[in-house]
Amino acid sequence: MVGGFGLCGTPFTLIDAIIEQPAIRNLTIISNNLGEPGKGLGLLLLSGQIKKAVGSYFTSNRDAVKAWKRGTLEIELYPQGTFVEAIRAGGAGIAAFYVKTGVGTELAKGREERIFNSERNILIEAIRAKAALIKAAKADALGNLIYSKSARNFNPAMATAADVVIAEVDEIVPAGSFDPEQVVTPHNFVDYLVISRYWKEGGVYVKNT
Repeated sequence: MVGGFGLCGTPFTLIDAIIEQPAIRNLTIISNNLGEPGKGLGLLLLSGQIKKAVGSYFTSNRDAVKAWKRGTLEIELYPQGTFVEAIRAGGAGIAAFYVKTGVGTELAKGREERIFNSERNILIEAIRAKAALIKAAKADALGNLIYSKSARNFNPAMATAADVVIAEVDEIVPAGSFDPEQVVTPHNFVDYLVISRYWKEGGVYVKNT
């Protein structure tokens, strides 16, 4: 799993680390989208390391559409609300749930269907991953995380739904620095912390070389 919405809340440094290991290939990436052309997960796509993408909005990256048309990228689509709920369910230990979104469309093919309150619903299985790469604004030394505004997006849910969680953060502060009410992701969900090499300048993400 990789957090982010567009490029907002994306763990760029962790993505770079995967690209620097070309032997890591045939990845299934669970993310809302595959970044933008040549940016974020878009770079990982161009490196040829992604086999399959699971998410809800891939047309923001024309390279992803081209790869799918060539048959070099598998895509599994979910409506966005269904997608994040499937991740939340995976983190909460819920095996599957029913939802009416997608009924009667291509997305419902092969899925179990039942009637609830006189409405058709399809069964969606929860989503979990072997690893989650997430982005937060700050961590304390224990690994408690807080996020910056909309950069929060899918990151907290993904932190609960993976076997190993690596959090890229802009800053690590001493334990006890946070008001407990500020903490969104408790430290027990976080396995590793990595300092980000990127900052935002004039609306553009810049890498510190």
